[in-house]
Amino acid sequence: MAASHVVDDFYQGVVPALLPFLVIERQYSYAAVAGLVLAANLLSSVAQPAFGWWGDRRPRRWLIPVGMLTAAVGVGLVAFSVEYWATWVLIAIAGLGISAFHPEAARAARVAAGDSNRAMSVFALGGNTGFALGSLVTTPLLLLTGLQGAIYLIIPAALMAVLLFARLGRVLDGPVGTPKRVVHPPGPDNWPAFLRLTAVVVVRSIIFFGAVSFVALYFIHGFGTSEALGGLALSVFLFAGAGGTLIGGWLADRVGRLLSIRLGFAATIPALLGLVLSPDWFVALVFVAVFGVAIFVPFAVFVILGQDYLPNRIGIASGVTVGLAVTVGGLFSPLLGWIADQTDLRVTFAILLGLTHGRGARPRLPAAGADAGAAPSAACRGRDGRGR
Repeated sequence: MAASHVVDDFYQGVVPALLPFLVIERQYSYAAVAGLVLAANLLSSVAQPAFGWWGDRRPRRWLIPVGMLTAAVGVGLVAFSVEYWATWVLIAIAGLGISAFHPEAARAARVAAGDSNRAMSVFALGGNTGFALGSLVTTPLLLLTGLQGAIYLIIPAALMAVLLFARLGRVLDGPVGTPKRVVHPPGPDNWPAFLRLTAVVVVRSIIFFGAVSFVALYFIHGFGTSEALGGLALSVFLFAGAGGTLIGGWLADRVGRLLSIRLGFAATIPALLGLVLSPDWFVALVFVAVFGVAIFVPFAVFVILGQDYLPNRIGIASGVTVGLAVTVGGLFSPLLGWIADQTDLRVTFAILLGLTHGRGARPRLPAAGADAGAAPSAACRGRDGRGR
């Protein structure tokens, strides 16, 4: 499941890598490019809870390979789209494919992981890795081939889809004829707790998107560094975040999910404070690394905790925590940019610090599953996780 997550989110990384080539070869305006980003991200994230709701009625594992293939075909056919509207539709289709993948993949990953937070962090890390690889592979490919080479990007999804169709059911369920096993915490859905968790995910998303948008610019304009060093700062943040994702899963298995979330946000406070007060770029780079680790510690834990709060609506829980809440947080980036234009980037990072201290460091979330002191979740027989 982690490998499939790598391939699926590879196509999320492909979209931003396509944009410079669309501007150069088809003379798209910045407004047109912004429209493509909106088509890829907003539509995808809003659709994820809908796919989750559909899967909760009856799990549809076929959406995992089909969603991945749809995303691949969407970005691959951009090679042949001429009109802007056709490119927009294809990018939107790719976004829908990505959104179809995530709720069912998160459900399947939970079956494979059971109550292991570390295993779910490996699944989450797959998505982070895929996003980075999308840009890393697409840019040199299109430099060699032009936009026509986008069609070759379908190959990874085609290979992984064949593997999933052939092996996924047997890997998750065991040999044919054995009872299907779905692990989830017993009990009713806790919607108030889930909504509070969603608010915390939104806060974390605002902080994350603020960092991704402005870390490089902060180094360039705040410390007078080169564009290359600004890009290095962003890379350090993201690579440190990959380590933070794994640390978060390991930590949650040892001290509990809620405490691991609080520790992640608590460590973010001195990291951001150090970044704002750093006297030079080298010291700031150290704090960027600490910041990246800390803000990613809760990432995978959010998904598994959301599933614990809604044990009978795992698809919706996954769609919201992975998709919708993350996008809502990203919508605040333009406001942060406007504030930076009116003041200074240090003010923007100070606002992120305030958000971390005010809401993130003390999330009021009730215990669920193993955090409630209960034994590990019972294995519930059935195809949909509700005894059926």
